[in-house]
Amino acid sequence: QVQLVESGGGLVQAGGSLRLSCAASGLTFSRYNMGWFRQAPGKEREFVAAINWGGAVTYYADSDSVKSRFTISRDNANNTVYLQMGSLRPEDTAVYYCAAGRRYLGGSYSYQQVQSYDYWGQGTQVTVSS
Repeated sequence: QVQLVESGGGLVQAGGSLRLSCAASGLTFSRYNMGWFRQAPGKEREFVAAINWGGAVTYYADSDSVKSRFTISRDNANNTVYLQMGSLRPEDTAVYYCAAGRRYLGGSYSYQQVQSYDYWGQGTQVTVSS
C-alpha cells in the first residue's frame, strides 16, 4: 500500500520560511518522479515543483516568484522529498500536496500535469499571514 505523508505546514508570517516534507512508503521511491502541487480555496490544484527520480532534474512553476523562492530536493535513502519555501507571501496560502509518478516524463510540461502522477498525499496546510 503506497502512502505519501506530508508534514511541515503551518501558520507563518509573510517573509517567513517553511520546509515541507513528504515521506513515502510502499513503493520503490528511487524509481518515482516526485511533484509538489498546491490548491487554494476556490481554485484548481496547481503545479509548484517537481524532481525526477534521480534528483538531477528539477522543474518549477513558470511563475518567476516560485523559481526564486522555492527549492525541491529529495533523499532517496530516506524515501523523502522536500520543498523549501522562502520569502512566503499571503498568496502562497494553500494546501500543499506531494505526488509520485512512475511513468517516463519527457519534459517540463509533463511534470506539471496532475495526470502524470499516480499517488497523492493527503496534503498539508500552509497559511501565510500578512
